[in-house]
Amino acid sequence: MKEAILKLKKEKNAVILSHHYQSLAIKEISDYVGDSLEMSKIAAKLDCDMIVLCGVHFMAESAKILAPDKKVLFPNADAGCPMADMVTKDRLEMLKEQHPDAVVVTYVNSSAEVKAISDICCTSSNATKIVKSIESKEIIVVPDQNLGHYVQTMCPEKTIHLWKGFCPTHHRVTKMDVLKVKAENSDAVLYAHPECRPEVLEMADFIGTTAQIIEACKISEDAHIIIGTEKGVVDTLEKLLPHKRFTLMDTHMICKNMKKTTLADVYEVLKHETGEIFVDELVADAARSAIIKMMERS
Repeated sequence: MKEAILKLKKEKNAVILSHHYQSLAIKEISDYVGDSLEMSKIAAKLDCDMIVLCGVHFMAESAKILAPDKKVLFPNADAGCPMADMVTKDRLEMLKEQHPDAVVVTYVNSSAEVKAISDICCTSSNATKIVKSIESKEIIVVPDQNLGHYVQTMCPEKTIHLWKGFCPTHHRVTKMDVLKVKAENSDAVLYAHPECRPEVLEMADFIGTTAQIIEACKISEDAHIIIGTEKGVVDTLEKLLPHKRFTLMDTHMICKNMKKTTLADVYEVLKHETGEIFVDELVADAARSAIIKMMERS
C-alpha cells in the first residue's frame, strides 16, 4: 500500500501533508509533518498540482485557502474537529455585537466561515505574540478557552473574553490525573500543550505546541519526559529519540478523529482524486486575510 501511494504521488505531482497527531503509518508516507502553523506555512509555498491533507477538516480548508490554485484532497470526510465545531459564525457575530471594540483572534482550529469574520488568526505557538501585537486592550479569543486562559496569563495588560470551547483530548485531563502520573514517574519532567486545563499547565515544566514539545525534547538533558499532548507526539518521539523515555500524560489522550485517516483512504483519494475540498471564494478571501495577518506577525 505504501509503495502504491508513493507511486501515485509521483505520477500526479502530489504532496502529502500530515499533522503530528496522525498515525505513524501516515506520517511515514508524508512529505511534510507539522503542527497547524507549520502546515499553514508549507501549504502556502508548495510547488505541486495536488495536496493530500492528512489531518482534520479545518486543516484541509486552510490548505485550500492558502493554495487556491491547488487541488486539495481530504482522505477521510468523517475526520472533523470537535473544538472547531464549538464555534459558529452566527454565535461569534453575536459576541462581537456585545463587545464592539474587541479584536477577534481566532485559533486556526476553526471553520473557514469563522475565520472569515475574524480580525486575525493564531496558533498555539504564536497566540501570545499575536495578542501582544494588537493595540486594542480588549480581545475575543475563540474557540479554545484553555489557550485563551494561557494567553491571558501571559498578557495581563489585556482584557480577554474567553469562548467556552475546548479540545476534548486535552481538556479531559485533570489535576488529579497529572498528580497520579507524576507520582508514578517521579523522575520525569512534564511538557504540556496550552490546550490543557490551567490547573495542568501550572504543573508543567515546559509549555508548548506539538512542534515546540518535539524540539524541546531533542535538546533537553532530561532522560524521562511526560508528554501532555496527543499520543501521536509520543509515537514520533519514541522513534526519533529511542535513547530517551516518554510517558503519555494520560492514556486516553488519543484523538479519534486524527486517527481516522488510513493508508487505504490516502490511496483511494490519490487514485480517484476524490474528497476534494472547496471553499466559497468570498469566504476564502476573508479567511485568507486573517491567516496571512497571523503569518506576517509570526
